[in-house]
Amino acid sequence: MCISQSVGLDAPNKNDDVTVIQALLNLNLSLLPGMPFLLEDGVLGPHSQSVIHQFQGLLAKPGVASGVIDPGSATLTALRAAVNGQFDSNLLHILMPLSFEYRAVTFSGPLAAAMHANQINTPLRQAHFLAQLGHESGSLTYTAELASGAAYEGRIDLGNTDPSDGPRFKGRGLIQLTGRANYTSYGNDRGHDYITGLNPNLLATDPKIAADCSGWFWATRQLNELADSDDLLTITKRINGGTHGFDDRARRLKLAKCLLIP
Repeated sequence: MCISQSVGLDAPNKNDDVTVIQALLNLNLSLLPGMPFLLEDGVLGPHSQSVIHQFQGLLAKPGVASGVIDPGSATLTALRAAVNGQFDSNLLHILMPLSFEYRAVTFSGPLAAAMHANQINTPLRQAHFLAQLGHESGSLTYTAELASGAAYEGRIDLGNTDPSDGPRFKGRGLIQLTGRANYTSYGNDRGHDYITGLNPNLLATDPKIAADCSGWFWATRQLNELADSDDLLTITKRINGGTHGFDDRARRLKLAKCLLIP
């Protein structure tokens, strides 16, 4: 179910439900000439309410619009009709609340290629992948972790055996690859050197590599199989090592399912 409660005038307007409706309205803006892109912030402000009325006006006689979208309603069905399963920069932008359009344009092609190369090839797999990636990258904002990486110094479990390995091999990519061992394994599988000189930075600075190393991590951790069973908790633990940000990951997954799954 895309929304759990009603959204609109005097409705419960749960934050994650409002975010879904804002995203769906953005997918339908071509039907509403002149309407600006909605900020997907989960807050039902005057602009979001106005767009709901405008969209409902397309479905009913003028003045009949209720201003409320209920679960299972005709309005929700009509909004979802714009979801055609076509992954492109527009859909990626809408899938990443509060993201910048140019980041979606930059990463849509690389992410499509990464998903194809790593068998992330069903709507449910893609929904889980993009939800986790959206959380880890702050909606495509970051391709490297903000911390210096000093905390990883001497981490034998990550293969950090040489001085300065912690900062050199800190988390990079849209799903952050961390540690000398992971950088080495990824490079071996791709036939490239991501260890020496400035090459580790390529996982953050080259959009194709930032997307591909994330897909590689996903596939090598058998996360497709967990996505097939809709196991958000275990996927989160394998990526994060715990459950940090679980609520945000769950909200993103709900949105991704609504937009990607027929």
